[in-house]
Amino acid sequence: MSKIVPSAAKLLAANSLTKSVGPAASTIKNYSTKQEATFQIKPFKLHKLDSGPATTATLTSEDALKLYERLAILRRIETASGNLYKEKIIRGFCHLYSGQEAVAVGMRAAMRDVDSVITAYRCHGWTYLMGVSVLGVLSELTGRRTGCSRGKGGSMHLYSKNFYGGNGIVGAQVPLGAGVAFAHKYRQDGGVCFALYGDGAANQGQLFEAYNMAALWDLPCVFVCENNGYGMGTSVDRASASTEYYSRGDYVPGIWVDGMDVLATREATKYAIDYCTSGKGPLVMEMETYRYSGHSMSDPGTSYRTRDEVQEVRQTRDPITSFKDKLISNNLATPDQLKEIDAKIRTEVDEATKRAKSEPEIDVEELSADIYHNCVENEIRGILPNAPLKHLEVVPRK
Repeated sequence: MSKIVPSAAKLLAANSLTKSVGPAASTIKNYSTKQEATFQIKPFKLHKLDSGPATTATLTSEDALKLYERLAILRRIETASGNLYKEKIIRGFCHLYSGQEAVAVGMRAAMRDVDSVITAYRCHGWTYLMGVSVLGVLSELTGRRTGCSRGKGGSMHLYSKNFYGGNGIVGAQVPLGAGVAFAHKYRQDGGVCFALYGDGAANQGQLFEAYNMAALWDLPCVFVCENNGYGMGTSVDRASASTEYYSRGDYVPGIWVDGMDVLATREATKYAIDYCTSGKGPLVMEMETYRYSGHSMSDPGTSYRTRDEVQEVRQTRDPITSFKDKLISNNLATPDQLKEIDAKIRTEVDEATKRAKSEPEIDVEELSADIYHNCVENEIRGILPNAPLKHLEVVPRK
């Protein structure tokens, strides 16, 4: 019988899988009967590598519940985000991660506290996994003061410790990620930076410049292409002459990963950390996944693919239901346990959604706050050169 910490809320600030999460043990009627199981992983494809990640993964019942909870809560956050956008409470841009949860959850399960992440605008789930509460994510999306950036950033500007945000300029986070990796190497802290980008950004010239510098300097950087099949209204086959994104680093070794399998992404990330921390330089990883929504909330996502295609993926490859079936069929979890987790997640996200709607925005005076760390001048330039603004520190740096 695996022990589970009483509150799912503790997961909201968890930075590693060493912290137990989930429903109270006393409230679950039927427990899993098996402590661990071993699973086969779809073979990885390798580029310029003699060996790759392990093709089997052992999972304990405790870690199984942790992974399931993280997958489920990311899906619920995105469902809430989509509803808030439809209600016109979230404004501007909003890019959902539904369908791609196994990539982030599996990677985060293997990462250490010293490692860092930078990604594009599908960043809500990553923000949560890197330590921001559900309220911190949803309040930021709605522009409220309880948001992780005090409501001043919105959907594409969420940040946390060792998480350098979602970035709205296509592909621009990749050279920044190489820079973060350079900082890890310079400081000799043993950290690895994971720079994530989509297949739509994979043809950007700045990616190849970043590959080059990372290879020259043996930077501990993993370039992760989340290949969800489509860019902004365009399939990968129409946009890329080569869709083998894991091999497009040329001189940089690469790995193809089944991004719909949370165990595959976990094992691939473990391998990548070992590879980079051994001084071998950068890696390119392609996570083949799928997005259920359009490119953003303004894109219905049906003009360039059929509804039947989306439905087929949901029925046959969904990262959450597939993982759920594995846990139940291998006796690592029971339907009662998973239902209990689902219920607690629903309550948690619903409560955070209500607060994200009702929390106030920041005052106008705070618009010029926290722009600089250790600002050397009391005033900063405003909209007009002759109308400076007073710089304030509202949230002290930790």
